[in-house]
Parts: sequence; structure tokens; C-alpha cells
Amino acid sequence: MDTHRDAHVAAVLSLVGEVIGTAEFPATAAGYRDLLGWARGMGTVRRAGVEGTGSFGAALSRYLLAQGVDVFDVNRFDRADRRRRGKSDPLDAENAARAVLSGRARAQAKTGDGPVEIARMYKLAKDSAVKARTQAINQLKAVLIRADPQLREELAGLGNAELFRTCARLVDDSLNHEADEGAVLHATHITLCLLARRIGQLSEEIQDLEGRLTQLVDRHAPQLLAVVGIGPDTAVTLLITVGDNPERLGSEASFAALCGVSPVERSSGSRQYRRLNRGGDRQANAALHRIVQTRLRVDPRTQEYYERRSKEGKTRREIVRSLIGDTRPGRSSTWSDQCSRHLRYRGSRET
Repeated sequence: MDTHRDAHVAAVLSLVGEVIGTAEFPATAAGYRDLLGWARGMGTVRRAGVEGTGSFGAALSRYLLAQGVDVFDVNRFDRADRRRRGKSDPLDAENAARAVLSGRARAQAKTGDGPVEIARMYKLAKDSAVKARTQAINQLKAVLIRADPQLREELAGLGNAELFRTCARLVDDSLNHEADEGAVLHATHITLCLLARRIGQLSEEIQDLEGRLTQLVDRHAPQLLAVVGIGPDTAVTLLITVGDNPERLGSEASFAALCGVSPVERSSGSRQYRRLNRGGDRQANAALHRIVQTRLRVDPRTQEYYERRSKEGKTRREIVRSLIGDTRPGRSSTWSDQCSRHLRYRGSRET
């Protein structure tokens, strides 16, 4: 399927790759039913390739999975190939179907119907609130730079928490004085007050969302929080990467590739070399990096490993890479592997 905001285009192929039919359906609940009914009218539907399973095709993927159809995520096709062959929605739908039929598309779509999807929505709201609060704090401090010297001196030396509380009371305090509505100082008071109150509201929102995320992790993946170096935010990031159906990851190697920490061959001639994968989910990659950095500070076993590898002549960068995802042949267990086992254990226990 080639998915869009308002309509989806589907193409049905036979087992030998012949195009049986192509049609367009609205992106609605009735449209999903009509699409599957139309496809099943041509034969048994076992597998489907969907472009954009995390965006326009998310709802369609959930519906197909609920109806017993195996859904595979199809990546956007090469732009150079599209320039040569042309582009249209029916052609994109046909290419998606061929990707599944040929085995090129092997990544199963996330179900998006469980606690991980709930955590993803909460984290989305939290991240946007954190970004908005940071912007408001920067704006408040920028206003102070241009403020009246007397006001700036009164607020100088205050910590952030006390500064925001003081600024939030500026308008109420100024009401005791007959301030001129057109005065710059009065406008500065109002601006600082509004920004400080916005910061307070966003802080309460962030705190509430953090509590909800912690409860979700405590309930559905407590084994992650038991590991040194993994907090609720890092655990949620890893859970979102895996999804509500961790069984789609068959091994530690598949999770490492998903997080961009799998070894990639870079050998040429007599030079045998491997590097870490630069693809994958960068948020999960950053989460694994934070785990390793935290354990280097507080975990004795990780510190002992660091000292031993340092004596072997390894740099800090090489040691961190080895801890995240070792690129050596016959590599030992890394934090990517251990997180994968914890996450797949969650799936097997819930099912």
C-alpha cells in the first residue's frame, strides 16, 4: 500500500508477481474494511507491505494486524530509481507489494496497540513541553538582559526556581503602584510574569507526564529499571524502539541493527576492519550511549572493564564502542545485547 493523509492506494500481486488489481480507498475505518474486502475478493491475503507504518499508514497497519494479516514496513524507494522509472501512487503500491514478495521488506510493523504506544504518546507530549519550557526560559533571560537596570539588579543572584517565582508575582506587585500602561518597565513586568507562569505550567505538565511514564515502566518492564544506568526516560526510549510486539526481533543482532550499533564490514584487500552501523533509531542509539556513560561513572564492573581495556592500549572512544556494540569478530555480550534480552523477556512474559 502507498499511504497518504486522505487516501491509500493498494496493489494486489499473485505469487508469481503478476499485478492482479490496483485501487484507491479513503483513509477511514470504512475505507480500511473496503480495502481488505476488495483484496480478499481476489484471493487469500497473508502478507501486506505498507509504506509509512509510523505515520500515514499507522492506523491501516493496526487494522490489518487485527484482521490476521502480517504487515511489513516498506521503506521509501531509491530516488534515483524513481527518476528513471517515474513515480505514481499505483506504481508505489506495486513496488511495496513486490518488496514483500521478494523478501526485501522483512521488518514487521509495530502493532501500536499496547502500553508502549501509550508511552510513545506521553513521551511525545513531554518532549514538546520540555522544548517549549527551554524556549520560555531563554526568552525570559533575554528580556532580563534588556530590562531596566534597577529591575535587573533586584533579580540578579537568584536561582532559577526563585527567579521564576519572583517574576510570576511582578504584575500583582505592580498593581499596588499606579504604573503607566504605556511604560516600558510595565510591559517588561507583564512579559516576565507571563513567561514565568508559562514556565511553571509547563513544569507541572512535564512532572505529570514523567509520573505517568514511570508508572508504565514499573508496570510493564520493571526488569529494565532494576539495571544500573537505566532510568524511566531511557527505558521508555528503548521500549518505543522495540514496540508492543518485541517478538518481531528474532535475536540480539536484530535489536543491535535497529539501534544502529551492529557491526558493519569495512574490509578491503588485506585490511580487515569493522565499524558500528550509522543507521537505525538514533534515539535508541543515544539511550544505549547514556547507559554506558552512566555505568562508567557508578558501576564497579564497568569501571573494571574500562581499566583493563585501557591497559591494552584502547582509547576511551574504542572502549565505549565496545560496551555499546562490539565490532570485533566473536564479540562478547554488550549492552545492546543485554537490553535486547530484557525487552524480549518482557514480551514473552506478557504473552
